[in-house]
Amino acid sequence: MEIKGKKALILGAAKGLGKAIALELAAAGATVLCTYYDWPEDAAQMQEELAGFGATHSAMRVDLRESEQVADLFDRVRERFGSLDILINNIERGGMPVVHGAYDRPANRVQWDLELATTLKAKWLVFHAALPLLKKAPEAAVVTLSSIAGVVGRSGPAALLFNDGYAAANRAVSAFTETWAREAAPTVRVNELMLGLVETRHAENTRGWDLLGAEEKGKLLDHTLLRRTGRLEEVVRAVLFLVRDATFMTGSVVRMDGGYVLGGDHVPDMPVGVL
Repeated sequence: MEIKGKKALILGAAKGLGKAIALELAAAGATVLCTYYDWPEDAAQMQEELAGFGATHSAMRVDLRESEQVADLFDRVRERFGSLDILINNIERGGMPVVHGAYDRPANRVQWDLELATTLKAKWLVFHAALPLLKKAPEAAVVTLSSIAGVVGRSGPAALLFNDGYAAANRAVSAFTETWAREAAPTVRVNELMLGLVETRHAENTRGWDLLGAEEKGKLLDHTLLRRTGRLEEVVRAVLFLVRDATFMTGSVVRMDGGYVLGGDHVPDMPVGVL
């Protein structure tokens, strides 16, 4: 898919991955509409940077957990674009145990519901509303961002980072990916990028990472085959690949975790044998 001239909707673009993806798509020539909800100062900075690419780009504050607000968002997309070529379904709310602690703490009365509503339900609401517009385009691409929490759950070194509700929601996202690919075919491709420990998400530049001790961080990196966390630009390049280059790929889950999921087991030296 040629990105130049395409119309793109990027969720959760106030900062971090969403913002980086939005700016890259704008730089590549797409007309970008971003959503944000929290982080007003970061959202203002994002809008300022986006405006540097021209007046055609815009941002909208919307609570994507609310079906009425999602409907309003897509009324705007319909009025402005008529159709939609690219959807980056990047919205989630994690529940790092190292930050929040157990769900039964008084401060966490709504945390489980927030994780499920944001990480799972909001993605469904957006895709359901977006699909008719995506199908109006000659070709379209959806990339959903998810987490290896759906694979590893609250276990091993990552038990400090991935809470139960967040892990359950991310496992369900992969089921959505398969269903959505079937619903959207043949003109709309739907793929999932499953992330491990990446800066701004479960690694550096997150509050949870700063709460970990040196030994705890070391165990997480030791469990990652590449012995480091992921960089923002690496994720952006992967998203652009799925949008632009992976034209015969749909319904796929691409895991980008530096080998964290494989890192718990090591291959021993080959035995000498007895023959």
